[in-house]
Amino acid sequence: MCEVASMSDRKAPEQYGLVETRLQERLDNGTTQCNLCLWRCKIKHGQRGFCQAHVNRHGTLYNLSYGILSSIDINAIEEKPVRCYRPGTKVMSIGSFGCSFRCGGCHNLDISWGVDALDDLARGESRQAYVTPQEMVDVALKAGVQGIAFTYSEPAVWLEYVIDVAKLAHENGLYTVYVSNSFVTDEALQQVAGHIDVMCSDIKSMRDAFYQQICAVSSVEPVLHAIRKAQELGIHVETRTNIIPGRNDSPEELRQIAEWIRDNLGADSPWHITRFFPAYQLHHLPPTPLDIMRKAEQQALEAGLQHVYVYADTGCDCAQENMPIEHYLEADAETLFAPKKCAKSCCGDDGVLLKKYETDATENIDLVLNSPTKH
Repeated sequence: MCEVASMSDRKAPEQYGLVETRLQERLDNGTTQCNLCLWRCKIKHGQRGFCQAHVNRHGTLYNLSYGILSSIDINAIEEKPVRCYRPGTKVMSIGSFGCSFRCGGCHNLDISWGVDALDDLARGESRQAYVTPQEMVDVALKAGVQGIAFTYSEPAVWLEYVIDVAKLAHENGLYTVYVSNSFVTDEALQQVAGHIDVMCSDIKSMRDAFYQQICAVSSVEPVLHAIRKAQELGIHVETRTNIIPGRNDSPEELRQIAEWIRDNLGADSPWHITRFFPAYQLHHLPPTPLDIMRKAEQQALEAGLQHVYVYADTGCDCAQENMPIEHYLEADAETLFAPKKCAKSCCGDDGVLLKKYETDATENIDLVLNSPTKH
């Protein structure tokens, strides 16, 4: 039975502290399963899941990164990219640390994977900024934006904070945007339904082999299912494909993506085609040739899509050139970046153990054997 930890009967912590994972399931063998993303990590005491942001303490899962911000920026909503929801408005983009994928061309390694930052949080040595949900909404309102976007890192692994901020955002007249790889569970989507207005979802490829290069237990269909599910739940969905030379750039595959969008989301559903730029393990590849992007656009229009957008100068939603967080937050820098230790005493003197998911693959082999059910 999946337990849902709710913040409804208690206030968000005024200072940094572990917050119970919203979707967790206690198993008979002494482990607890996280049901936020489709890894569905089975985690023992002291271990963290694949995203590194959730830890098991004596049978209960906690989010290490609740309220911890890696980046803030203000953009036009079109830069997320979102074109068919509140065009011309401004959105405050925020992110934390942790991701369910390990993309070889990631431009946001330090924050999306966030290995060092999450290790520091586990040790009680983090100097990242902690911002309560109310403070976050107040900052957005003072900045004069019309919405808040959860991006840069994968929002599913930060779901506890995302929902708490989104609820307050709606109460204060702000809309909410969720930029995701869509490797998320139905349960997580049901949790955000009603609190998230827009989901910008990646369709990286139509081939299982591509997805398994960045996430061993992933495949195409669960991602596509999550995108369909989000729309069925009433969330406005727009999709994005970053075309990588030699990886997902065949005309046949790009036409398949366009046809899937048409058949499953509707001919009026927006598709954003973005350009790959060399990074990390794919630094040796060239930027996406513009003729391939234009060909994909033409194929999509021929397939019947009505809203196709090509971005010659845009890849992922990156945070590399953002202003420092302290630029947006009215707080003393010494206090803002003071070491963060959990304010609670339940962890004991040993704190949060550092044993990671990757260090004990044999104990977690059932993650692969029990990979996400195909829908």
